[in-house]
Amino acid sequence: MKSLMQLYKIGVGPSSSHTMGPVKATERFLSEYDGCDGYTVTLFGSLALTGKGHGTDTAIKAAFGKRNVDIVFDTQTKCVHPNTMEFCAFTDGNPVGKMQIFSIGGGDILVAGETYTDHEEVYALNKFEDIKNYCKQHNLRLWQYAVQCEGDSILDYMSEIWQVMQRCVDDGLQADGVLPGGLNVARRAKKLLSDQTDVSRQTRKDRIVAAYAFAVGEQNAAGGTVVTAPTCGSSGVLPAVFTYAKRQQNFDDRSICQALLTAGIIGNLVKTNASVSGAECGCQAEIGTACAMAAAGLAELYSMTLDEIEYSAEVALEHHLGLTCDPVNGLVQIPCIERNAVCAMRAINAVSLATFLTDSRKVSLDTVISAMYETGRDISDKYRETAQGGLAKLVR
Repeated sequence: MKSLMQLYKIGVGPSSSHTMGPVKATERFLSEYDGCDGYTVTLFGSLALTGKGHGTDTAIKAAFGKRNVDIVFDTQTKCVHPNTMEFCAFTDGNPVGKMQIFSIGGGDILVAGETYTDHEEVYALNKFEDIKNYCKQHNLRLWQYAVQCEGDSILDYMSEIWQVMQRCVDDGLQADGVLPGGLNVARRAKKLLSDQTDVSRQTRKDRIVAAYAFAVGEQNAAGGTVVTAPTCGSSGVLPAVFTYAKRQQNFDDRSICQALLTAGIIGNLVKTNASVSGAECGCQAEIGTACAMAAAGLAELYSMTLDEIEYSAEVALEHHLGLTCDPVNGLVQIPCIERNAVCAMRAINAVSLATFLTDSRKVSLDTVISAMYETGRDISDKYRETAQGGLAKLVR
């Protein structure tokens, strides 16, 4: 598996696959074909069908700068990958360079004909069972295994990631108004946090966690700076769970950074053995993975056993199997923002279950990851970030 620096990325919303990936693809193409008279970029699949709502064309044009570029949305042609882009460069009206690039989720890209080798493998093990057995054999926590593989500098990187997450929460809690895009979705994070009158202790806890998740989701929808965890669309889950842990349960920053490493290993396992792309496997790949990451990280904070950490992550992911990605108007707003809040609370509940059900479990995390990938590939294209079915079709 690759470094957690490739999982946790700081970038601008609303979508890692629809904005961060295409920007990276544009930079890659221009590294070989800069200085031409003009360019065309043709978007296919999910990028074509929901690209305008996600701001894909705007992101690509910004990456091209003052260069002459035309964006084409091809919603008919079927491609091998649901997030396909074709770049073409012209000089004197003649094509001089062409490149097909896939946005594979989490802001990563893959050039057609190449192998995904942008970054070296730093983890020799890529199954949870193997990692767990190694950690038990060497008396390591999961976060210590990450440091062993990556070096002490990964903790410094996690500190930076954690600071960005907290700033995003705070910025979202202070913001008012309506989100851009035409759905007239009002920001609700501030209200959720402030309206705590006449509620039970449990309701208060749920509203605080939800407020933190809404804050990040709304910032992402507005094009703010977020951390892919594992994607922009699911970026509110981990910050919500860990901000609650810090501000309401008094966990310190260093412990949370260690928990982020544990969470990252779970996300890396999904990214390596399945997918974190909604266009490839539905929202189960994005929000389901985020929920599993948050559950594992919280279990790490509570100093739970490796088996309990696995169960927490497994329960969180298992009960998202089959979840569709059907963004209304192609925007990362409905149902995406609420979904982050629901999954943050679900991650906490998964950890609670793990404290007394782990010894009776029958399903491994590795098995659920495999099932998620198989399920995702079987889901109809209508429900894989194309906005052609479900809520996206019925809500107007």
